[in-house]
Amino acid sequence: MELPLKVDLAGKVATVTGAGGILCSEMSKALAGAGAKVALLDLNGEAAEKVATEIRADGGQAIAIACNILSEESIKAAHETVLKTFGKTNILLNGAGGNNPRATTTSEIFEKSQLGREKTFFDLDEDGFRFVFDINFTGEFMVTKEFARDMIDGGANTIINIASVNTYLPLTKIPAYAAAKEAVGNFTKWLAMYFSKSGIRVNAIAPGFLLTHQTKPLFYEADGVTPTKRLGKIIEGTPMKRLGTPDELLGTVLFLCDERASGFITGAVIPIDGGYTAYSGV
Repeated sequence: MELPLKVDLAGKVATVTGAGGILCSEMSKALAGAGAKVALLDLNGEAAEKVATEIRADGGQAIAIACNILSEESIKAAHETVLKTFGKTNILLNGAGGNNPRATTTSEIFEKSQLGREKTFFDLDEDGFRFVFDINFTGEFMVTKEFARDMIDGGANTIINIASVNTYLPLTKIPAYAAAKEAVGNFTKWLAMYFSKSGIRVNAIAPGFLLTHQTKPLFYEADGVTPTKRLGKIIEGTPMKRLGTPDELLGTVLFLCDERASGFITGAVIPIDGGYTAYSGV
């Protein structure tokens, strides 16, 4: 992998949750490419192992661990494995998250005529709402509580959370995801203050709209070419007039991991969104 920055993370141990996913697999490869030993945590152990295999084939060091970030027992077991294999974690990247149809409305704006015809706010599934909030926020709290113990004795340690443009502007249709990502931004700042005397820097990146094979059906019709109405609105609201790509997150992640480059930065939530959160619409 060609890295966008020359960062030396040799001797560092990085633990990444959601590491089998599209975005966090790329971040994990970048961390390994910079010399870190990377522990890949994911509910889908096979997906994590696939990424670990690719990292090792490229000369890096990585282990895959099946882990449920909503289970204290599973998190503790994963932590023990990381300690035995690589040692204490210096870099924690909380990347696990996602949305669910059970916590998504059909329309952007409510009209009474929708009742009984489509999924409105009143039809949202409580368990689905809680699930989305938990995998994006509560799991982050639980993982941080466990792995930050490795960092309290001092040294150059960093926690990076994955926020979103939803941290600034709640997107339509996805209230649970939007609420959770705003919580992530607030929690990032709280942790930064709380750990400010412990040598732990806590920051977050806030990705905008990225084109991946998972998001393509949201942006293009079945023919794969015709833009959806939602994509039109996104491009209209993005000053750079395009979607981003996963590799455009890597420079900021590596920058935040490098004590020499970002040692005085903590409590920051950095948008990587083509200007989306900077545009008021007028």
